[in-house]
Amino acid sequence: MTPRHRAAVLGSPIAHSLSPVLHRAAYAELGLESWTYDRFEIDEGRLPGFLAGLGGEWAGLSLTMPLKRAVIPLLDEVSGTAAAVEAVNTVVLTCEGRRLGDNTDIPGIAAALRERGVHRVPAAAVLGAGATASSALAALARICSGEVTVYVRSEARATEMRQWGERLGVPVRTADWSRAAEAFAAPLVVATTPAGATDALTSAVPERPGTLFDVLYEPWPTPLAAAWSARGGTVLGGLDLLVHQAVLQVEQMTGHRPAPLAAMRAAGEAALAARSAT
Repeated sequence: MTPRHRAAVLGSPIAHSLSPVLHRAAYAELGLESWTYDRFEIDEGRLPGFLAGLGGEWAGLSLTMPLKRAVIPLLDEVSGTAAAVEAVNTVVLTCEGRRLGDNTDIPGIAAALRERGVHRVPAAAVLGAGATASSALAALARICSGEVTVYVRSEARATEMRQWGERLGVPVRTADWSRAAEAFAAPLVVATTPAGATDALTSAVPERPGTLFDVLYEPWPTPLAAAWSARGGTVLGGLDLLVHQAVLQVEQMTGHRPAPLAAMRAAGEAALAARSAT
């Protein structure tokens, strides 16, 4: 009998997650018939018990909020990438029973940008200062040769983002959210804000915009992404990030490289189209 291999995404809330769609598409394309991928509603309180109950058939876990930081003390090893932002979104479970934590969001952002021809920029802007913003800063550390301006709503957030910049080796300047439209002069803008937060900025999109990476994927396109595209600018969305970080997760968990990027993206696009049709 072929050994069974299990993986899953954990978080709370989790019902909306596209990770099962992407990982299952990869398994199908790779012919991994014995692999399954599920989702579990798990919060910080339930996480230690869940991990303790995993058997030897488990190969890996994807983590969403609020578990990315809570899982760190429960791991045997954390990669430098994950440690840099104190956030783990990937846990590989080894045959020896070790739990290895990594962050594929950071290289996922960089890979998605490379796919669109963005390899290096002289400056960048980030809208928002949440958990995704710190991952964006870490990715920008790899491709931005100059200053990153982060637009925030409070001085506390501004201080936090400047501290992240120092830690990650990125020169960060902060500005108040009331000046967020100024971000659009940058060659690369990364929007990490919740749905609706940038809607009022659509009229400020310049005639010749650079590249916008809006990390939302539902609803899509966002008003900002639609306005940016209408002006001829390059637009990346949350699905680009989700697919590229999932590619890295599949490769780490299964050992199969390369993971089938095209099949995973097609599955994600189909799932989002089906949701919008209902």
